[in-house]
Amino acid sequence: MARVPGPTIADIARAAEVSTATVSHALAGTGRLGDGTRRRVREMAAALGYGTHRGPRTRTLGLAVTTYADWTWDFAGVAYFSRLLTAATSVAHAHGYALTTLPADRGSEPLWHTLAVDGMLLLDSPEGDPVLKALRARGLPIVFDGRPGDPLPGDVWVDSDHTGTTREVLDHLAASGARRIALHSAFGREFYTGAVTSAYEHWCAERGMTPLVVPFDPLDGEGRAFDRTFTAPGRPDAVYTLYDPGGRQVLAAAARHGIRTPGDLFLVCASEDPAYAEGDPPVTTVTLNPERTGVLAMSALVALVESGHAEATGRLTVPAGLRVRASSLPPDMY
Repeated sequence: MARVPGPTIADIARAAEVSTATVSHALAGTGRLGDGTRRRVREMAAALGYGTHRGPRTRTLGLAVTTYADWTWDFAGVAYFSRLLTAATSVAHAHGYALTTLPADRGSEPLWHTLAVDGMLLLDSPEGDPVLKALRARGLPIVFDGRPGDPLPGDVWVDSDHTGTTREVLDHLAASGARRIALHSAFGREFYTGAVTSAYEHWCAERGMTPLVVPFDPLDGEGRAFDRTFTAPGRPDAVYTLYDPGGRQVLAAAARHGIRTPGDLFLVCASEDPAYAEGDPPVTTVTLNPERTGVLAMSALVALVESGHAEATGRLTVPAGLRVRASSLPPDMY
């Protein structure tokens, strides 16, 4: 079957309502263009499927976290990602592949159209992901950590049962005596955040409870998002926070308001950071088993690259785990 020609620079120019010269400069990173114009052209190119198709094998694989494109953040410094990276690198090397890791803030750059890799592992790919669009346009093999926002029937992703895990956490807090549980969430657009938030809202609805979602901000080191929540009537007596820094933010806010943890407030944090187990109090955590996820995802990518087809499509499940510690137990149990 003859390959259908892809979009041209002229096609992009018409769609973006700019000149072909502007498109050329935007994709090449040259010329005197405003940042908004350059970004709009690149996003339009990705949306139309413009890109360089697969070339010769490079024995190199790529890895990128794309959920917060264009925002500079050190995902490699987060325990979940650093542990997954180590596991994925070991698998790639064992199969004779180099592994290239891309910075988090490169989501709209044209390098995705020319990056010399045989396949990509994308972590937390959100809906409308421009990186994913560019890679799909090239026909590159792709495997995902976390369900992608725009899955296709043949996609492969590795993920946990976020609904089941969320219900386990909430049931545990309720069994400890919690009656008003807040969720520290509503930041990312990746499937993880949406799935946990939805499961939390359904759990609350089943019990006739009003959901309380406190917005997470990675820069809110003092937990100021909880100031109004912790001083309002009917304040929560438990918090489930979805992101690695969240537990420290909750503890900082509780200390500022004279709220004891445990005693006045139960706390569970989704995190792989071992410091939570050693703190005062030791914090109950949810582990998503990043090493197992990294091994499974990279093994699936190598198999896809080398065979041309996935051994299994859809979700490959890695069980999550609840590590119960003092922060989520009643005083007579720790």
